[in-house]
Amino acid sequence: MTTMTMKMRRPPSPSPTIVLRHTLILLATLLLLHNHGTRFHPFVAAFPSSSIGILALPLVPLPLPSFAASILLLPPLAMAVDRSKFRTCEQTSFCRRHRHGRSRALYDYKILPESVRIVHRVGDDGENNDGDGINTVTATFSTDGIIGDTSNKNAGGTASSTDGGSSGGGLRSKISRMLPKSIGILNRDDAIPQQQQQQGKDGDDPYVRGPSPFLTATLANVAPFTSTALTASVYGNCNDGNGSFVETLNLAVYLHEDGVARIRITEVLENNNRGGEGGGRGPRSSPRWTSDELVLNEQEMVGVNGGNVRVMSTNALIDIEQTLSNKVTNLALVSSLIGRTNLEQGVLSDVDNFIVLSYGEEMEQFQLMLRLEPFAAFFFRRDDANGPPAIVAGTGGLTHFEVRRNKMACPNNGDDSVDGGDLVSDNRKLTELEIDMFGESTNADKEEEEDRHGGKEIVGYWEDGLAIYADGTREERQDVETLDTASNAKGDFDTKDMWEEKFGSHVDSKPHGPMSVGMELTFSSSKHLFGLPEHASSTQLKTTKGADGVRHYDEPYRLYNLDVFEYELDETMALYGHVPFIVSQSMATGTVGAFWFNPTETFVDIEDDGVEGGATKAHFISESGIIDLFLLPGPDPATMYAQYARLTGRMPLPPMFSLGYHQCRWNYRDEADVYQVHSKFEELDYPYDVLWLDIEHTDGKRYFTWDRKAFPNPKEMQKKLGSDGRRMVTIIDPHIKRDNNYYIHKEATALGLYIKDKKSENDFDGWCWPGSSSYLDFTTEKVRDWWAEQFQYNKYVESTPELFTWNDMNEPSVFNGPEVSMQKDLLNLNKCEHREWHNLYGMLFHRSTSEGLIKRNKGENVRPFVLSRAFFAGSQRYGAIWTGDNEAKWSHLEIAAPMLLSLNVGALSFVGADVGGFFGNTDAELMTRWMQAGAYQPFFRGHAHHDAKRREPWMFGDETMVRLRRAAVARYALLPYWYTVFWQAGVTGMPVMRTMWMQYPQIPELYSVDDQYLIGSDLLVKPVTSPGATTSEILFPTSDCWYDVNNLQVVKVNGDTNTAISVTVSSDIDTIPVFQRGGSIIARKLRLRRSSHLMTKDPYTLFVALGNDLKAEGTLYMDDETTFDHEKRQDFGIASFHTSWADNIALQNSVILGNTATMVASDLSNRIVERIIVMGVPTKPREISVESHTSSLDFQYNAESKILVIRKPLVSALEQWTISIIL
Repeated sequence: MTTMTMKMRRPPSPSPTIVLRHTLILLATLLLLHNHGTRFHPFVAAFPSSSIGILALPLVPLPLPSFAASILLLPPLAMAVDRSKFRTCEQTSFCRRHRHGRSRALYDYKILPESVRIVHRVGDDGENNDGDGINTVTATFSTDGIIGDTSNKNAGGTASSTDGGSSGGGLRSKISRMLPKSIGILNRDDAIPQQQQQQGKDGDDPYVRGPSPFLTATLANVAPFTSTALTASVYGNCNDGNGSFVETLNLAVYLHEDGVARIRITEVLENNNRGGEGGGRGPRSSPRWTSDELVLNEQEMVGVNGGNVRVMSTNALIDIEQTLSNKVTNLALVSSLIGRTNLEQGVLSDVDNFIVLSYGEEMEQFQLMLRLEPFAAFFFRRDDANGPPAIVAGTGGLTHFEVRRNKMACPNNGDDSVDGGDLVSDNRKLTELEIDMFGESTNADKEEEEDRHGGKEIVGYWEDGLAIYADGTREERQDVETLDTASNAKGDFDTKDMWEEKFGSHVDSKPHGPMSVGMELTFSSSKHLFGLPEHASSTQLKTTKGADGVRHYDEPYRLYNLDVFEYELDETMALYGHVPFIVSQSMATGTVGAFWFNPTETFVDIEDDGVEGGATKAHFISESGIIDLFLLPGPDPATMYAQYARLTGRMPLPPMFSLGYHQCRWNYRDEADVYQVHSKFEELDYPYDVLWLDIEHTDGKRYFTWDRKAFPNPKEMQKKLGSDGRRMVTIIDPHIKRDNNYYIHKEATALGLYIKDKKSENDFDGWCWPGSSSYLDFTTEKVRDWWAEQFQYNKYVESTPELFTWNDMNEPSVFNGPEVSMQKDLLNLNKCEHREWHNLYGMLFHRSTSEGLIKRNKGENVRPFVLSRAFFAGSQRYGAIWTGDNEAKWSHLEIAAPMLLSLNVGALSFVGADVGGFFGNTDAELMTRWMQAGAYQPFFRGHAHHDAKRREPWMFGDETMVRLRRAAVARYALLPYWYTVFWQAGVTGMPVMRTMWMQYPQIPELYSVDDQYLIGSDLLVKPVTSPGATTSEILFPTSDCWYDVNNLQVVKVNGDTNTAISVTVSSDIDTIPVFQRGGSIIARKLRLRRSSHLMTKDPYTLFVALGNDLKAEGTLYMDDETTFDHEKRQDFGIASFHTSWADNIALQNSVILGNTATMVASDLSNRIVERIIVMGVPTKPREISVESHTSSLDFQYNAESKILVIRKPLVSALEQWTISIIL
């Protein structure tokens, strides 16, 4: 009797009339097909291939048995997002309880004036009270620019320079004169030593990083009835063991040298051990987990410099040492700031209720004014004259901080100490079943779960979270119950789900109870807020609160990383990644930013105050964490983004190949398929740089492996592509197949690297593409280091330097989890709940992968490329991001630009949307328009679902292929400009893909525009996003003139300087409207090549667009485009071009070389300028010459088009030279 394992490749359209006779054979075959060809429903992964040994039985054409038919003919996945599997605010306890001020009466915070401390005051000048009643202190600090109590730090810290980096040579000093003074630059080798972790007595926060606080104080909740009292009223008259229901918090204020202010509010920790009859530690015995070291760029977060801070208050209870000061000026400043707040008249006279911190490089450049009661913060800039504060925090009465408390029954001892009126009349003792300290499902829950599945055996889950049964059927979708919050309320307060929460069949045990925090921010004199990516909506945030007909959305913006395929448009529902950062732009207050540093699930309401020229409010509500708010003063986009880069880090310069075109599909079936696609690109002279492989390239969804049947020679395949100047990308997801014969899983299990269940006893078991899967704990450094090691060439077998990585499903996606993700009460290796770090998971996975690609090469000197779907603030440091599973529809093409602009508002610049749309089939016109648009987005990739028709560029006919190739060629010609803009983004923090207001903040008409945008400062792009279009309307800023890049002709734009004019331009099927800004110089490479690698030594053509003043300037950044030598060895060159027709200068080049010897020796002859095209030339020159040449240059001039072409100047972009004209 012969035993064999059968493996069959599924044909493109499988026939339902040919099956295996036995059901087990069918299952085995489907499994093998699943691992070999296309992605099947993952129930088949329940049967590992290693366990299948079956009899060889002949294949016969038989009618399908009902079981087989039910499996093979499962209904296709719904081609629309299932909203029922994602929660709304009303279905989320913490959001429902705190939205619309429902819990406002429980919270009323006051700074206790006697608790205010100014930290680390050195150089006391003694007392000097001039009798004005105002106490003023000038704080001085150590020369490192970091303020704080050094007794709380480990010894051995090294002082840093006040400018955030070394003052020596290198990139920083060589290009500092090219950048605004406020913009800092940090090299890889110029890092400020990290501040030591705070340790010591109880009460220290071990998680905080960066400068130490300037001011600390205690916040007390003085509400007559607090949230702690509410808990007691519901669960028994329990006073938490300390005799009262008082809630106190720690307030710390940090001031940075660039004007950023940080307001950090944490719980007051308990020093006593208690916790009931058995003793133990209380619920606040340790600080809440926060993620400073994982997110913040502490190397550049430098405290305000000494002598530049003054503290002012008239409150006698605030103990501020008094020094000499101008009493009239100070008192006038405090009174003036209070008057600018637009508070009630009664408040204006209460000067004692405020404390002012005035600071900055220039005295009184910034003012942070704190109101003691009720607590609020007002952020002013001196340049705003008598205007309102740029940002106000906490005036809406919506600040709340749910302190941790015991989750246990408290007997009513008859001591009715809670003054809550009728609210305490229903005190009761919890039953043992209700207490459920470990969050186990009750018997009723288990019975409901069994009833939901009708006793059927579950063998898997699909991406929609619904079960797949052994009989081949699927669980039917059920409506989520409508919550009846009224029946669970105490008085006016919603108490439902505070200690345990259910969504669908999933139960969140919430062992620490309610832990939500929130605050309302007011952006004065601003009607335009941006940020909070990622949502499939406009770049400008729309209102979610207000009367019917006034608010745009009913639901707040949700920030919770989730796997959502075929997402709906114009929605606030959560998507794959999030950045809790808002930017306000207005004429009155300029550019200001607010970074709500909290990675837990967050909802944000946007509300317009309804007053013309009034304010817009943003109410943040987070499930847990702390209140950690960074206020960025701006006052303009460039300065504000420099401030944000110092907080969350800078985007590293990507390798040049990653800026080319990427060709992807789920999935290229085998090596023959790969070679066929690659050879067709070669045959058609169609430029591309990277070919991608999805999950089917692996051995049964075991990442770091290859399907040896489909890809028998992966190393040879990569080398072949590499020899033609191409790279390959393979997908590696965070879910690890639970197979003890799989080396990754075996080693990770042995080392204890996986996320644990809620008891921290077992590794979490979730369901994803491989079936049963474990998930690595990337919040832990040893896990990240171990993961990075897996990319070593001797571990990732058959990988080569030509292979790079794609991280998908890293929200994380768990098919059988709540909302297709992890349960919130799972624990990391430090026993911290998943709810605390959910939104960080994808970024940390991205980070570890990126570090692995760096470490795999000798000398760690090759730049990585990693694409990720999930992200958080700081993800710009680790690679590219894409907008996920979009659709092949015009509406998805239209929303792509607003979504990408929103990501750029969040400082994520290396972003793109899948060209053609992931789901569905595109036609020739839509594909053409999408390829044209994709050529002008930072990350440029075509991708498609396996059910979609093949859509390589040649699949639409020759005419369309030529159009698509033309769009790709335009992208490749502009690669020198793209590369330069990416370099500038890393240095300055300014985004690559910019909203119009980022470049023209003085033109309000452009604030809401998100269907056109700028690449850098010099290219204006308007994608065509509707079928049949032949013209487009473009808003041109009139402060500059503009040239059509297709015909090099100037657009006639007339109007006042700070306005925008709408102009109709041609945009037939062969044209995407793109315009070069007058006054700019852009370098292109015009020789057609098949990849960026083959363009390395090609000469430049400089396109000079003369401005209205007949001047222009531009920058060209150059290095080896691959390694870190531009940082490690300073191997870079920066050409600064300048034109001034009035001064007879056709073009002049000034060069900065990081390393003269290496750059000039290796690159001088490879950076030749072979042509100069000047647009807008008024008259023909008589002669053009280069100062170092003996003969004049050849040129052509067209008087009608006003275009001048200078041929073969043969000068190097790495040399200084001047080309002169004689008119």
